[in-house]
Amino acid sequence: MKRTLFFIVLCLSALAIHAQQYIDLGLPSGTLWMNQNQEGGFNGFYTYEEALLDFGDQLPTRAQFQELMDKCQWKWTGKGYQVTGPNGNSIFLPPVGFRLCDSTTESVGLYGDYWTSTPGDYEHAWSLYCLSGRYGLGTVSRCSGRSVRLVKNL
Repeated sequence: MKRTLFFIVLCLSALAIHAQQYIDLGLPSGTLWMNQNQEGGFNGFYTYEEALLDFGDQLPTRAQFQELMDKCQWKWTGKGYQVTGPNGNSIFLPPVGFRLCDSTTESVGLYGDYWTSTPGDYEHAWSLYCLSGRYGLGTVSRCSGRSVRLVKNL
């Protein structure tokens, strides 16, 4: 019984470690992108301050998202964007919606919004937005909740 339990725990640990991994997209900067969104926060969304405190330099900069837009191919699949790098590797950015400052969740399945570490003014910060047929960078209220996609800087 102990061996079976140990084996199950070992397998689950291996799956958890494998599930979250950094992907090399072949970008000139050498930035590696996490293969999935960071879970946690309030219903999966983080305020700007929470994202900075929890993830620090693993939060991508505006320039890193700009490189992702400029150097990768973006294809809307109906369920989000498949973002393919110059080397053929890819990540997926789902449109999981966002949270307004009053904690109302909006646009689930239609719109994705991902924090950068780059501040705007004292009330706003930069984020990457994506929806069918369109993606880009813009500023949003720091008190709102957005998704987090981590990077590893080499």
